[in-house]
Parts: sequence; C-alpha cells; structure tokens
Amino acid sequence: MFLHDSDGKGTTDGPRPVDTPVFFTRLGQRVIHLLTAVTPAGSLYEVDMRLRPSGNAGLLVTSLDAFADYQRDNAWTWEHQALVRARVVAGNEQLATKFNTLRGDILAQPRDRETLRADVVKMRHKMRDHLASKQADTFNLKQDTGGMVDIEFICQYAVLAFAHKTPALLTHSDNIRILETLEQSHYLPQQEAAQLREAYLAYRSTTHRAALTGEKAVLDAHAFTEERETVSQLWAHFMGEEN
Repeated sequence: MFLHDSDGKGTTDGPRPVDTPVFFTRLGQRVIHLLTAVTPAGSLYEVDMRLRPSGNAGLLVTSLDAFADYQRDNAWTWEHQALVRARVVAGNEQLATKFNTLRGDILAQPRDRETLRADVVKMRHKMRDHLASKQADTFNLKQDTGGMVDIEFICQYAVLAFAHKTPALLTHSDNIRILETLEQSHYLPQQEAAQLREAYLAYRSTTHRAALTGEKAVLDAHAFTEERETVSQLWAHFMGEEN
C-alpha cells in the first residue's frame, strides 16, 4: 500500500509542476517499476497491490485519512487480518508514526469473538479451496491443512480477538513474536506456543530454500507429518473447528 498525508490539493513546486494526486500516482508507479525490475536471475520482487482499499479498482496511492475511513467503515475481516502483518517499509517518520497509531486503533477494536472466528475460518476454507494442493500425494507448505497459513491465521485471529485487552499484541507484526506474546500473555500454553513456533520456522526455512532454487514449496505428502498433525490439532483447539 502507498499512503500519503497531504490534503491532495495543489501542485508540486518543481520546475514542471503537476497536480499532487498525479505526482503521488506517478511516484507509486515508479516504485513498482523499480521493485519488479527484471534481472538476469528473474524479476526482483513480486508486487501485489490488491490489498489497497477497493483492491484493483481503488486508487494506487491513498491518503491516510481515506485509508482510515475505509478501515473503520468498509474493510472486511480479512483486510484487518492483513493489517496485523502490516508494517512501514519506507517513508516519512511522522507519517509512519501516524500509520502505526491508526493500525493500533483499528486492530484494538473490540470484536464479537464468535463472529470473528467464523469470518477467519470461512476465509481459511476459501483459500484452501482455491490454493491448496489438489493431489493427495503432495503437501503444499503454505496452503494445505496444517501448513504455514493455518499458523498465520491463528496469530491474526488472536490479535484481532485480544488486542483490546492486551496492547502488547500490537507491538510486532511477525508471527514468531506474536506467538511469544500470546504465550507471555497466557493465551497459549508454553508447549503449544513452542510447537507452533517450531513448525512455522521449519516450514519457513524450507520455503526460503525452495525460493532460492526456483522450486515450488510443494513436498511429498509424507513430509512434516508430525508438524502438520500438531498444527491441525492446535487449529481445531484454538479455532473451535476440526480440520
């Protein structure tokens, strides 16, 4: 997402003035162009802009005020899940502070836990239907039952469910430290938190190696059987649903 905190009016003050919204859009396009540059080893990064307000139909660059209104009034649960992982990559320090404050405000809203759980489970099922392996003899490290995304969704659900009572859950956006905070805050027993961390680190290490070699993160169905079973059991326990 690209955010700015200007009023969106007026023009730039360079030798060739352009309207402020045009400038921000062109700047965003330039950043995307640089990030997706083609190197001898392939594209530098994959950039997915669909998480911005209104997805592909929305503006490439959004004002912080408009983003705040969208998050408060129109965002779906899965967009708040994505906000759990959001962090400032680059930009003005004051704007970064404003974004982090807004992120905390949105994530710390009290929510009906059963409705939230149902929304998260529904989205997880939808992802499995579209992205999980369709072959019984393979295991998709990220998308299959018991994989990385199950752990990520547990973390995201927990932040959305408990952050209004436990602000420490807003401090970090990575799953490992969220799991550590859940353990320290007694939302997860020590053993269960450790099992989820170990499984996530093992999965992530394998996906990183696959990315470096240009392979897909899809393994034989017998891979990580113990980790998959553990994650599936904890998903059922924490989300109230059998995998």
